Amino acid sequence: MGWTPWHDRLHRRLLAQPAMLPRGSRLLLALSGGQDSMALLALLRGLQPLHHWQLHLWHGDHSWHAGSSQIAQELQTWCSAQGLDLAVGRAALENPERSEAGARAWRYGALAAEAERLSGLYPHHPCQIVISAHTASDRAETLLLQLARGSDLAGLGSQRHSRRLFEGSDLQLIRPLRDFSRADTARVCSELALPIWDDPSNRDPAYARNRIRAEVLPVLEQLHPGCSGRLAELAERMSQLQDTQASLNALALEHLSVTEGSLDRRRFGSLPLETRRTLLAHWLRVRGVPPLTASQLEELAQATATGSPAAGRDLSAGWRIHWRADALQLEQRP
Repeated sequence: MGWTPWHDRLHRRLLAQPAMLPRGSRLLLALSGGQDSMALLALLRGLQPLHHWQLHLWHGDHSWHAGSSQIAQELQTWCSAQGLDLAVGRAALENPERSEAGARAWRYGALAAEAERLSGLYPHHPCQIVISAHTASDRAETLLLQLARGSDLAGLGSQRHSRRLFEGSDLQLIRPLRDFSRADTARVCSELALPIWDDPSNRDPAYARNRIRAEVLPVLEQLHPGCSGRLAELAERMSQLQDTQASLNALALEHLSVTEGSLDRRRFGSLPLETRRTLLAHWLRVRGVPPLTASQLEELAQATATGSPAAGRDLSAGWRIHWRADALQLEQRP
């Protein structure tokens, strides 16, 4: 495949951010067979001679529809004809998890296992980077979903270019196409004559993201052409704001900390409501508490003001927060 403006665009991005996909790295690409991942594969293969990556492919068969195994087989056959090795992971057929969150957790777990396998084969050059083909369009959809759910700032700034695959993991999840739209990847596939395998579950209205993609964003694009890109840019600005805020929050919580897992209630409670809400969200997140909704954070911030009576709240995953006149305490039950 020849050099195209799409290759040049991604190449310039990687030169500007060399830490994203470092030269000579061993990379594991999650290849669904859809237009986004096929476009990314073609671009990475074109750039490979310049960046000297070791590229490996993995496909996840969720077994959500009757043709999923056929897609996996056809994709594997095509990869073989291209001189590419494709590892295929298959979810258990017995009562498979039919949720977007469950499917993502399964994929990431399987990708981590495949990266570990590759690292065992190449101990002197391990696989530490997993790549997904999320685009700016995906980020716009996520922003709308998080807004509708009442997410905090962390949720609105999600789907960053890079993050750890799992908390505490050394594996990095990289999204090189975050500046490309779904229309861009469609053009890449068309211009490079790439095959595409359509997953019918991506059209199933039972999944919230599919309805955002099929019903909400098209209307917004008609009203305000280019809104998907602007939503993705807003999510990026939110993530940058979150980074700045996180640094300031850490300094403030260090000043408020009494012991590990407790804060000075008198000083904390005297802060403005908005500041308490922001600090609570950061404190709970760094302690490992699952995210709270904006309304839950608002209620907690109001209840912990100076002068409010001692009380407590049960949170998810066994966590409990309680407070008295002088201290705000967070504990996790065994």
